Amino acid sequence: MYETEANSKKESSDQIPAEIAAQFRELKGGVLERTVLPWSEHCTECVWPTCYSTCDLYTPRKDGRCRRFSDGMVRIDCPEALNSYLLKIRFKRWGKLWTPGNIRLRSVPDALSLERRDYWIGTTLYQLPHVTPLKTFATQKRYSFKKRMAYHASVTGTSPTSFILECYNPSPNLVRLSLTMRSIDDRVKIPFQRLIELSSGFHRIRVRYEEIAKFLDLRSPFNIDLVPNEDQAETALYFGTMEFVREGASKEKAAVVELKPQEQKKIKCLVWDLDNTMWDGILVEDGPAKLRLKPQIGEIIKKLDERGILHSIVSKNNRDEAIGVLKSLGIEEYFLCPQISWQPKSEGIQNIARQLNIGIDTLLFVDDSEFELQQVQAAHPEVRVLSADRYLGIADMEICQVPVSAESRERRKLYQVESQRENVAGNFGNDYLAFLRYCNIRLNIHPMTEENISRVHELTQRTNQMNFSGNRYENSVLERILSTPHLDTYVLDVEDRFGSYGVVGFCIVDTSVPLMTDLMFSCRVQSKRVEHAFLAHIIRKYIAMTGKDFHANYRRTSRNAQSGRVFDDLLLREVGIDDGLSRLVFPNDREVPEDKIIDLVVYDSVEATRT
Repeated sequence: MYETEANSKKESSDQIPAEIAAQFRELKGGVLERTVLPWSEHCTECVWPTCYSTCDLYTPRKDGRCRRFSDGMVRIDCPEALNSYLLKIRFKRWGKLWTPGNIRLRSVPDALSLERRDYWIGTTLYQLPHVTPLKTFATQKRYSFKKRMAYHASVTGTSPTSFILECYNPSPNLVRLSLTMRSIDDRVKIPFQRLIELSSGFHRIRVRYEEIAKFLDLRSPFNIDLVPNEDQAETALYFGTMEFVREGASKEKAAVVELKPQEQKKIKCLVWDLDNTMWDGILVEDGPAKLRLKPQIGEIIKKLDERGILHSIVSKNNRDEAIGVLKSLGIEEYFLCPQISWQPKSEGIQNIARQLNIGIDTLLFVDDSEFELQQVQAAHPEVRVLSADRYLGIADMEICQVPVSAESRERRKLYQVESQRENVAGNFGNDYLAFLRYCNIRLNIHPMTEENISRVHELTQRTNQMNFSGNRYENSVLERILSTPHLDTYVLDVEDRFGSYGVVGFCIVDTSVPLMTDLMFSCRVQSKRVEHAFLAHIIRKYIAMTGKDFHANYRRTSRNAQSGRVFDDLLLREVGIDDGLSRLVFPNDREVPEDKIIDLVVYDSVEATRT
């Protein structure tokens, strides 16, 4: 469900290739119940309504709100999809998909009926003949009602099995999206986050309900964001199901009927047996010391890893012993979700597909035992199998020929990060600082240049909650600042294990005092201790350079009061107020507080220095 009240554009389904439409059909019959979430276009830097008059990117919609997608939310009728349509979206800068979350499950027919009724009402409102205050009021109230209903939806007795995100990326470019689910209760600091990589083609991402529930009480109100990591203004993405669902146990087998032939699908994960497959010998009979890798196995594993093809293991062995051998052979790091036990190998295969969140039909299983190959194929006909005596030709097989890129070389590491995140999730409890350390937040500090001045201009026009001077600079003023010798400028961008936040901060320091005249941050990094790390850095820098006290200007407002606590946290004290502008000072003989949470990388025009 989406904002039909403010989005009426429709386009032909002819732009969706038939084989892609068929993949959107795969959920039908497998999903028993689903939610109906009211998705809408929002801004990561929203400071409504101030930004409507100050932001150069503001473009009004029919209801007066901000248009954050280039063409709005464009409907593509697609009978194959679970909800009968797709949403075509071109993200503008700082645009994001947003919805209030809930896990209120409805039968598929009831959900479809609700969406159709909403579409009829929203379309009727949109098509009223004139843009009048009454029409604007009605459309805004309509969507506000849907949001309230979503937040307060009664929860049924059953829980979803997963959150599903379907997306078709028609471009050859890799698109990264950050999926975030966050409680609306400010006391709950730790969100659920997942970095999603969309290469060219169709994707269905399943996030298990239990994985999300480790971070959030999903029976209490929460929000869901889907944010591009980089500017995607020229990339159209087609979204299908974006809901919590409850699926039947046979969903994977039911879906395989609609897939294109197996040999047309590329392999995403190679699953290896160990004894007489990975190495010569049998672990429980010969012992670890006598085992040796088969010729060229190491090279094949590394070559496929560089292509972005993952590796895993299904083996009947003692797990600890087998892992020990892999470590001694120097290849243990390449294997994700290894299934080493005495259970049927078909169960291990299914676990790997589920844990890696990939289609079971994208696995290739290699084993020396004809019995095991047949057992897996009987249980999972869609899994491709290969006798171990043919392993030397794997890298040359057509199903293993995939584009190689910088992103593909990092794919295994991304999966390992996600696995690590899930494994340690329960260890944080309410220790928010421990969670931030786990996020591996890196603050990159650059000088302002001609190349990034336009980004700084946009930031100064939009920031409110974390704008400590209240200034908003035009390009001409920024250019004068750039050419003023005694003014140092800092442009800040941030990244963490879940993706890049882009340019999030700007600062000006008058070196003749020294005095920080301006400091502003995007609300995207609020409460992540980024402002603490940067402020501590420049206080230390200028005290060391000048031997003088460090001064800072701070214009207190209702919007920046909470963020302004950073000055108290770093022990700056107020020494005067002039026309509403507070002058703060940090004495040169005091030690600067440091929590060592953020990794700082400071760039000059040539090289970087890590602190």
